[in-house]
Amino acid sequence: MRDNAGVAAEHRGDYQELVDEISELLGAPATLENRDFELIAFGAYDDEGDLDPTALDPVRTRSILTRRSTAAVRSWFEGFGIARATGPVRIPPTPEAGVYRGRICLPVRHRGVVLGYVWLLEDDPGPTDAQLSAAMEVTARIGDLLADEAQHGADLTREFRAVLTAERGWRQEAAVAALRTALGPRGEGPHTVVCVAPWPSADPDDAPSARTVPHATALCTVPWGAGGQCLAVLVRLRSTDVRVPAVTAATRLLREGARAAGVGEVRTGLAELGASWREASAAARAALAEPRLGPVAEWSRIGPYRLLTALSAPAAHDPAVAPLLAPAHRELARTAESYLDHAGQAGRTAAALGIHRQTLYYRLSRVEQLTGLDLDDGEDRLLLHMALKGARL
Repeated sequence: MRDNAGVAAEHRGDYQELVDEISELLGAPATLENRDFELIAFGAYDDEGDLDPTALDPVRTRSILTRRSTAAVRSWFEGFGIARATGPVRIPPTPEAGVYRGRICLPVRHRGVVLGYVWLLEDDPGPTDAQLSAAMEVTARIGDLLADEAQHGADLTREFRAVLTAERGWRQEAAVAALRTALGPRGEGPHTVVCVAPWPSADPDDAPSARTVPHATALCTVPWGAGGQCLAVLVRLRSTDVRVPAVTAATRLLREGARAAGVGEVRTGLAELGASWREASAAARAALAEPRLGPVAEWSRIGPYRLLTALSAPAAHDPAVAPLLAPAHRELARTAESYLDHAGQAGRTAAALGIHRQTLYYRLSRVEQLTGLDLDDGEDRLLLHMALKGARL
């Protein structure tokens, strides 16, 4: 449960606004990283000189593009005492280390503990002491936000997981109420849920920090399949009809080794997050089964898989179609599915498969013999099509 200090910290603005404020104060673009050197925000400063491509050296470029720095870079910078400093630290250029331009590091602290760093490229003449002093006051506000997030992040993870895993009824209602209290005003707007699957780590507590994932409000791991797990992401949106932030978060997380992601429908408030999660999970399953839908599949765009993913495993495996699904008949199954995908048009199907029409007709007759289904009958064709699609899931 969040206290009043935590809610007040949120009202002072988010990281991006504070980094932009520092950039304006110092007349130069600033970057904010946590104490693990993971990029949180990058401030763009509106000045033509900053558009010079030589302004970025390899270390800065990698930090912005990959949102993190290497262990070697971290060790090198920490050698200048930034983790112990209470004021600005100037770091000279070292081309052999990939640092072509000097840096100014503003340590971000809260109650004496370093929680992150604001970085600026050194310039001539550079910021004045008065400007740096004003920027350090802003870092104190960033420190409040980082401390608040660190204090409540674990609780938020537990509450988010509870919403997704609680049984429907009063337990889920209680979990939603707890999450709503934890989020405060942030819980009132439009949200969606993202499912990233399968998550490569076996550790049930191994979820990235929300501040390292664009647009993510909370993350947690949830059981997936036989002994595996997936990652659930709560994404707050600015509008009910703009899902780009959710797709951006999913794309970022796929770099961690997962194979597909699904995005649920947008809901206003938190009461229906469970439904959005079920949609996101179904969309991720569809993307795993049908690569053309992914790697990030939105529930609204997975077509018949919206119905197929709702079926239980036994219901999706019709006994009439079972013989066709044997490994020995894989090519016949592929032919039948392609024929049905092409609305029973023999010419288009043969072209898609690269076979002669007579070969297609022979294979379709074998399909009818194996299944006992009549491909001239609409209901039989529907059953076969659903069973073939369902088998992928």
